[in-house]
Amino acid sequence: MGRIARDHAGLRLFTELLDIPAPSGHEERMAGHLVDRLRDLGYAPDVDSAGNVSVRLEGRSADRPLVCLAAHIDEIGLVVTAIEPNGALRVERLGGMLPWKLGETAVEILGDRRSIHGVTSAGSGHSRSEASECPGWDGVCVVTGCSPERLGESGIRVGTPLVPARDVRGPFELGDPDDPWVSAWTFDNRLSVACLLRVLERFAEEDIVPRSPTIVAFTVEEEIGCLGAKILAQRERPDVFVAIDGSPLVPECPVELDGRPAIRSRDRVAVYDQALLREICRISAEAGVELQSVVYSGAASDASLVYSIGASPRVACLGYVRASSHGFEATPLRTFDSVQTVVEALLANL
Repeated sequence: MGRIARDHAGLRLFTELLDIPAPSGHEERMAGHLVDRLRDLGYAPDVDSAGNVSVRLEGRSADRPLVCLAAHIDEIGLVVTAIEPNGALRVERLGGMLPWKLGETAVEILGDRRSIHGVTSAGSGHSRSEASECPGWDGVCVVTGCSPERLGESGIRVGTPLVPARDVRGPFELGDPDDPWVSAWTFDNRLSVACLLRVLERFAEEDIVPRSPTIVAFTVEEEIGCLGAKILAQRERPDVFVAIDGSPLVPECPVELDGRPAIRSRDRVAVYDQALLREICRISAEAGVELQSVVYSGAASDASLVYSIGASPRVACLGYVRASSHGFEATPLRTFDSVQTVVEALLANL
């Protein structure tokens, strides 16, 4: 296993996005990066008061219903709940971060004035009681090597977010060099963001106009309740809302990790619009990509939560299939290409 050096445009952009920490509620670094990139492509991005970034595209048929394609920009992380006298930080999860997924590793502590590094610690492996248990977050601290006063000088306080340090994020190349796999902490949801940006780049370069009036949105706080998408959809009221997100590989859901994206039929919040799903599958097949249908009982998306509050009547969720969701995720490199192909076809033809 090694860091990826191959020249693949989608993977290169994904790697750039891994450089930018964006825990839920603290996405301003990613939002600023997206605004700059979108302006460079000739778009006029809007940033709403919640922090969502969006661009509005005129459709070939102005009288068609409004479509929204959305990818969330936040990532799972940690948040400081207390600062100990020795400078250790007590933490709680921000989104779906689990202690046994993260393990003991380097983290970046995103202070108000500057960031510093620390390491997560679950205690000693030489203690019989500690070694036999899988700790919750109440059994984990972050060792900083700093005094509380020095932490305060960096703007580190209760409420400060943390994410895995850049050096441990990847991406890393696995498997056959002729058909490589990619692993990173995490794809969720930078892979979708990279695909949407690549599609918008092609539309700008080739003057491609979508069939319908369309909003392409980069939403905040998905990992803690899909809050940004709810705000955006309540304001814009799109007739069709399609989330571009991950599709976890879980034992009870028979999807294959072969590069094909998945399309949700139902999740724990909603039954998706079946006519819309059939249309998406048709558009995808015409673009040369077969979609896998999946039902989840333990997952939700920006789309299903938007539907749950009545902000859009027709919803769908297209997802890249990956192993080890909310951890060191892995998928074939060809997944990047298949997802981008489908997103491009949907943006042009929905």
